[in-house]
Amino acid sequence: MSEPGSLLRVNNVEVIYDHVILVLKGVSLAVPEGGIVALLGANGAGKTTTLKAISNLLRAERGEVTKGSVEFRGERVDRLSPSDLVRRGVVQVMEGRHVFQHLTVEENLLTGAFTRRDGRGGIARDLEHVYLHFPRLKERRYAQAGYTSGGEQQMIAIGRALMSRPKLILLDEPSMGLAPQLVEEIFEITRSLNREEGLAVLLAEQNANIALRFAGYGYILESGRVVLDGPAAALRQNADVKEFYLGLGGEGRKSYRDVKHYKRRKRWLA
Repeated sequence: MSEPGSLLRVNNVEVIYDHVILVLKGVSLAVPEGGIVALLGANGAGKTTTLKAISNLLRAERGEVTKGSVEFRGERVDRLSPSDLVRRGVVQVMEGRHVFQHLTVEENLLTGAFTRRDGRGGIARDLEHVYLHFPRLKERRYAQAGYTSGGEQQMIAIGRALMSRPKLILLDEPSMGLAPQLVEEIFEITRSLNREEGLAVLLAEQNANIALRFAGYGYILESGRVVLDGPAAALRQNADVKEFYLGLGGEGRKSYRDVKHYKRRKRWLA
């Protein structure tokens, strides 16, 4: 059973691709009701796989959860179809700003309501609600999505997810390829949705600086394992996190590429 206050619990999950490649090795994490949780790690650490294990999108890539379980609101959901999970209130925003390029901005947003059965009136109200949070999308509602900017496409992807009326949104690398000002804007909107509507967020990010500013709690993945977790404020002050993820070592600012992998694993996995 889930702990009190836990909206989502991932319990000792193992994921294998193509029946042989072990990608996740006993990953456990929790997202509280109305919380923002950051899932941090370098490229290839297992962040996207973790989100897809939760959203049940692994099978499309020849992956499967072979051990452990995923619980949402105290009920096991890792055997549901992706569409059934969306109806329960869990939706993923994929890495790479996937939009239907030949459709307009508004048509893209409306595709997010495909699982709903509450009629046109409710969908129309929620569409206006999305435009309230993303006024730029309202200005461009009739533009073809393929001709919008990268930041606008990320807004479309998040807005489309909101049209399903989620309780939990899984955000995969929302900062990727965007200018810092746009990244800040998208994170501010996400925090506004969290604070005003209680939307819980599990955020997979390489940009630990901004993720730990907006999240309340964080997990760090390394080679498919959780090697460190704690309140975001504590992680920001952790010496290893400062050096390897925030670029703030004792000798001044460092780039992540300058750090040797074995050294990091020795400290965290010993």
